[in-house]
Amino acid sequence: MAPLPTFSQEQLEWLDKEQLIAIIVQLQTAVSQLREQNRQQEARIRDLEDQLAKNSRNSGKPPSSDGLKKPSPKSLRPKGKRTNGGQKGHPGHTLEMVAVPDHIVLYALEICPHCTADLADVEVERIEKRQVFDVPPVQFEVTEHQAEIKCCPGCGQMAKGTFPTEVTQPTQYGTRLKAQAVYLNNYQLLPLARICELFADFYGHAPSEALILSANHIVAERMASTLETIKSQLTTAAVVHCDESGLRVESKLNWLHVVGTDALTYYEVHPKRGQAGMRDIGILPQLGGRAVPDGWASYFQFENCAHALCNAHHLRELQFVMERYPQPWAQAMFTLLLDIKAEVEAAPAEWTGLPPERLAHYDQRYDALLACGFEANPPPKQPPPQKRGRKKQPPSKNLLDRLLKYKAETLAFMHDFRVPFDNNLAERDVRMIKVKQKVSGTFRTRPGAETFCAIRSYISTVRKQGGKVIPSIYDALLGQPFMPLSQ
Repeated sequence: MAPLPTFSQEQLEWLDKEQLIAIIVQLQTAVSQLREQNRQQEARIRDLEDQLAKNSRNSGKPPSSDGLKKPSPKSLRPKGKRTNGGQKGHPGHTLEMVAVPDHIVLYALEICPHCTADLADVEVERIEKRQVFDVPPVQFEVTEHQAEIKCCPGCGQMAKGTFPTEVTQPTQYGTRLKAQAVYLNNYQLLPLARICELFADFYGHAPSEALILSANHIVAERMASTLETIKSQLTTAAVVHCDESGLRVESKLNWLHVVGTDALTYYEVHPKRGQAGMRDIGILPQLGGRAVPDGWASYFQFENCAHALCNAHHLRELQFVMERYPQPWAQAMFTLLLDIKAEVEAAPAEWTGLPPERLAHYDQRYDALLACGFEANPPPKQPPPQKRGRKKQPPSKNLLDRLLKYKAETLAFMHDFRVPFDNNLAERDVRMIKVKQKVSGTFRTRPGAETFCAIRSYISTVRKQGGKVIPSIYDALLGQPFMPLSQ
């Protein structure tokens, strides 16, 4: 905006009517421009303040983004009535004595500690036992395999006995050690160098990093059939949880995709976050059940399956609206979602959904609160002809639009009890992959990232189905991988 000319009172007195009108019009235009500029600056300030106000408690930001100034530890979960510690009926995990110990050390009593009398020939009345559980000293056990070589009297040829398939070198590390290395690298997320140091401290031998990488590759290769079974079972599951998160591969941003249930987990890394990546992975395009994502629009492009939204995300966003845009509807909607959740959790086990009268009751409350919200957040004015796209809206209006458009997906958990209230299962599945990224920073090669995702899919599924991780890795190295039970 060009600077306005300034006039003294004497100069204005000498101006005629037309000149004064021109100055007034110019001033009105300038005031209008200043008002528009001020409105834009206020909106910009509001956006910046909103960004600063967001944290892991009132938005989808991860806790790691909170920095040193952590938000209030107040949880969005309602306070329970149970006291801290173990609850009544909890089985506990007390260390129990074994009937047959490996070693027995007897402390004989020969002199009375009170009067120094000789007790060597006195009969023992009872024994007080105390058992110590400890790990014995660990060292490598070397097994020498010997194959006989003989000269056949029939054909005159030299013949040799057959070594086991896993014994291929004059000296080599065994399958159990390789299984432990794969476990430490992919499940406990230890870097290669630290695994070698750990083995040197524990066993007195430090295998090379190449051995660990080779073992990872063999496990991923030999459990390919397990991964195909996991994918196949996920496509036929009634409800699956989905999520995606950034993952750096070869110093470039890629995306980790996870699809899982209570019994299955499948990870895959892809350069794309949206629909293209999901189609290449191949689970969602074939899914016949219901997908529970966090609201990312690409999931709703798959019309072959039903959908449900994560209400934990809605609670966090409502919390943000209550803090930044004090509007009564947000608190009421927050309470409504928790009320429905409590009634669903208290419903009899034989129910598959809430009764029709309760569904109608909650539908009416939900619609009434949306009406109050839209009244407090009127739609924005239409953008000028020269501007394209949707006019920017406050977060409260965006949330209202989503709750209206996806009402059925938001309230699906009260119609079908198989549908969870939130998408926390997928977020838990993603969490440890993010820890891996914090440890390593990036995957240096794409095959390394793909191998890690494959092994984590295998391990997570084993854990969910109650299997033992290291024995399952050992079996995979022998070509007999764990196969998930039919769901």
